[in-house]
Amino acid sequence: MTIEVIRAASLGMVPHGFLGRQGGVSTGIHAGLNVGLGSDDEREAILRNRDLARDAVLPGSALVTLHQVHSADVVTVTEAIPLDARPRADALVTDRPGLLLGILTADCVPILFADETGRVVGAAHAGWKGALTGVAEATLDAMVALGAAREGIACAIGPCIGRASYEVSAGFEAPFLARDGEDARFFSAGRPGHLQFDIAGYVAARLAAAGVGAVTMLDEDTYSQPERFFSYRRACHAGEPGYGRQISLIGIAQA
Repeated sequence: MTIEVIRAASLGMVPHGFLGRQGGVSTGIHAGLNVGLGSDDEREAILRNRDLARDAVLPGSALVTLHQVHSADVVTVTEAIPLDARPRADALVTDRPGLLLGILTADCVPILFADETGRVVGAAHAGWKGALTGVAEATLDAMVALGAAREGIACAIGPCIGRASYEVSAGFEAPFLARDGEDARFFSAGRPGHLQFDIAGYVAARLAAAGVGAVTMLDEDTYSQPERFFSYRRACHAGEPGYGRQISLIGIAQA
């Protein structure tokens, strides 16, 4: 099966793509393009899938990923990083050609960033903890430190769990409302004792408030599309023993 590469018009000609599970060599519950080194999939299949993902977006580049920990920490990447030396963080930025930044998700929000020159790019993984503590804003700050103009940065929010699929317990919203009472608009009534959380909308609003030039939302729900995307929550609800991860990629081509 051909690898599906979803692109955002707002990121222009910058090499990038949000990849799902289609394509790849993994089988069983990880069937498709599983790139998650933390999954129980065969390591050889995972490594092959990572190569396939890289070649679908920026062939010949060096893929750089993280050991993601649901933080607001950002790494500025200046050279390739070995797999066994992946930093513990949740976002990356670079201004170096030939590097391809990768963020893994399975319901959390992947964000890709590019400045208007295409010479500074970033990628962030925003679970609810990272979104709340400011991983998106921290990524913007790191890009500005590399010379990007904040108002010239475009952001794209890729496939993630949608509001209709993201049920949370009543009280979950408390730290969000403590930060800004207007964030109540991202929570809607669900079944008794529960709410539905629009995490993509929340992340988009935080980015807009931070002064970026453009924010695009692809509006793809990972939970409700099992043929296209891996989903941690769907796997849990199905009683499966594990789940795959998809990857979102952005880089700078060699001149």
